Amino acid sequence: MSLIGRIGLAALGALALVAAVVAVRTVTFRAPGALADAAAVEIAAAPPLDVALAARHLAESVRIRTISHQDPRDNDTAEWERLHQWLQDSYPAAHAAMTRELVAGHTLVYTWPGTDPALPAVVLLAHHDVVPVTSGTERDWKHPPFDGVVAEGAVWGRGSVDDKGSLIGLFEASEALAASGFRPRRSIIIVSGHDEEAGGSGARAAAALLQSRGVRAEFVLDEGLAIVSDMPMIGRPAALIGIAEKGYATLKVVAPAQGGHSSAPPPETGVEVLATAVLAITNKAFPLRFDGPAADMVRALAPAAEPMVRVAVANEWLFAPLLKRTIAATPAGASTLHTTIAPTMLRGSPKENVLPQDATAWINYRIAPGNTAAEVMQRARDATAGLAVELAWEGTAYDPSPVSSIDSDGYRLLAALAADEGRIPVAPGLVTATTDSRSMTAIATDIYRFQPLVASLRDFEMIHGTNEHMTLDNLRRTAEFYARLIATAAR
Repeated sequence: MSLIGRIGLAALGALALVAAVVAVRTVTFRAPGALADAAAVEIAAAPPLDVALAARHLAESVRIRTISHQDPRDNDTAEWERLHQWLQDSYPAAHAAMTRELVAGHTLVYTWPGTDPALPAVVLLAHHDVVPVTSGTERDWKHPPFDGVVAEGAVWGRGSVDDKGSLIGLFEASEALAASGFRPRRSIIIVSGHDEEAGGSGARAAAALLQSRGVRAEFVLDEGLAIVSDMPMIGRPAALIGIAEKGYATLKVVAPAQGGHSSAPPPETGVEVLATAVLAITNKAFPLRFDGPAADMVRALAPAAEPMVRVAVANEWLFAPLLKRTIAATPAGASTLHTTIAPTMLRGSPKENVLPQDATAWINYRIAPGNTAAEVMQRARDATAGLAVELAWEGTAYDPSPVSSIDSDGYRLLAALAADEGRIPVAPGLVTATTDSRSMTAIATDIYRFQPLVASLRDFEMIHGTNEHMTLDNLRRTAEFYARLIATAAR
């Protein structure tokens, strides 16, 4: 046989071997974590819940304007006090069963003592501040953003989803359980931060209080991910439970310059130096990585996807580059695979014909697990080496959260509840925003981020946007979810 023939046979043999490996790995592929065990979890039934009353309560809470403004001096703190009193008036059985404390001025910490103090507590978070409505957009709302209108099968208004919907769901569940005589074996702790939308000092104070008392949590649950009705990877609903969240940092870049009249500019102005620096930083992008929570999500959903997706996921050793390119085809997908760099604000001269004495840019980072704020800063310094700019953090820089287990009892319980009796695939995921739960790492190893809402990807755009609303079906789901969660975890 000729040399060419032998090479051809060797190539065919190698291809056959690759095909065999791909086939075997595809057939034997199993989704990671405890998802298969979730069906074995015995979930407690929810007590009777009045959805119409819950809707009325959520509407009333929306009318209380606990708005966290960019400048805290603009906040009307009387609204926070009004909400706190309203909670006490609206949920008497829950307040009789729980102790209530205030920390950091307006953050609420409720404790429902368990009958067995040796058991780790369950800590549930839902903040009660909301973001402002952008001035001039009020007329774009179907119903005024702070009128708390119940119409078209939903409660309309700012905060109805983020995050008063969760808070009301928690209290509807707690009220119904307390009124039925339920007594938890393990303590249930509810933390409602007053400034999650403005830094989360309340949650940090609550965590410090719990840590000082030696509290250890079986798990912590906060907002974050939800049930996506049109999950692109599988073309049907999927429940995503956040097992980690990105870090957060804003880099302030200052280019000092000599001011003066714009009619006689120097060879290089401060604005030019700043522009060069910003481009240098953004051009040094963090590489895409198919690993961590984002990869775990893809692996967990692969069995519910079309065959070719399962083949690719089962054989990452061969298809990882393709998986990265596919996920990164959209900005939202790409954001799950790396640390993102987003210039957001610029400041220069106060007048168009005046040279600025300094030009400043702010660059927002969402830091992926595997990177740190220190690494981000060093990367920016390396990118701007030789440029006359000053780099510093604006406020506090936060590293990514630790990654929580997908093999724990807590995750197994949440997965069982989210799966809706096995009808919905469940997967871990990465939260690309930040939540109050990042402050709870001192009291818990496992922190999860999930709301039992069913919505499309487009529907989620209403959060912090126009026409935010909670459907009555989602409100019912939320209250029932928390009731069954508490009754199961603390029985």
